[in-house]
Amino acid sequence: MPVALKKSIPHIILLAYVCIILFPFVFVVFSSLKESNVEISQAPFAFPKEFHFQNYIDAWVQAQIDVYFFNSAYLALSSAVVGVLLAAATAFAITRMKFPKTSKIIFQSVLIGMLIPGNVLFIAQYILMMDLKILNTHWALFLPYTAGALPFSVLLISAFMKAIPGELEEAAVMDGLSASGIFTRIVLPLTVPALVTVFIINFLGNWNEYLLASFFISKDALKTLPTGMVGFRDAYQTNYALICTGIVFSVTPVLILYAFLQEKIIEGLTAGSVKG
Repeated sequence: MPVALKKSIPHIILLAYVCIILFPFVFVVFSSLKESNVEISQAPFAFPKEFHFQNYIDAWVQAQIDVYFFNSAYLALSSAVVGVLLAAATAFAITRMKFPKTSKIIFQSVLIGMLIPGNVLFIAQYILMMDLKILNTHWALFLPYTAGALPFSVLLISAFMKAIPGELEEAAVMDGLSASGIFTRIVLPLTVPALVTVFIINFLGNWNEYLLASFFISKDALKTLPTGMVGFRDAYQTNYALICTGIVFSVTPVLILYAFLQEKIIEGLTAGSVKG
């Protein structure tokens, strides 16, 4: 077998895999731009005869996709940002500050937290939110989203921070920086790849979360996109074009985020695997 052909086989296999993965999404996009169910049923995989962008306007305004979209956006964004900052501060205390016994206890607690499935805590979380009297508010989602992401976030950021040379901190101390100055001016900029990775993972998890949002929020004006899409599907279950339009709205932010930050994701996931 020629060397060039042998090297191209993995690329061909990966290209075929990508086409298989993207095919359903392409079908959804084409269907969202078609005028009616008749056109979809007659040519389900064909290119639209005419781009019918009115579907997007109808779904955005009439079906309240705009309300669900912005609820999900700011909840996912705010909880992901706060979670990253809390995880980074915890990881810094564990890996860079000189409290060996305390750091070990905190790190073991973080590992134990990763062993507990999130759904097991559902009843306890519901009772807690009820006692705090924040059910049917976005606080009922913000707090579990932020806290639930901490164990994995701390573990990943800690692995990255352990690889930072200690000489940088010694030089910073000689320059008169305090612990907070070292954290904000030295450590955080060096851990940007891990921070971006953790942010994206947390954002995607919060964006797609359904169980807590469906039980903790019943007011229609406060619903997130996953729970709002259920009502959208029930209301427009015979209009496949509008249903596909709603799917496009829910998937597009994730694709855009990953497209711009995919290099940071890969760099962050490999962080701490090799020290040197």
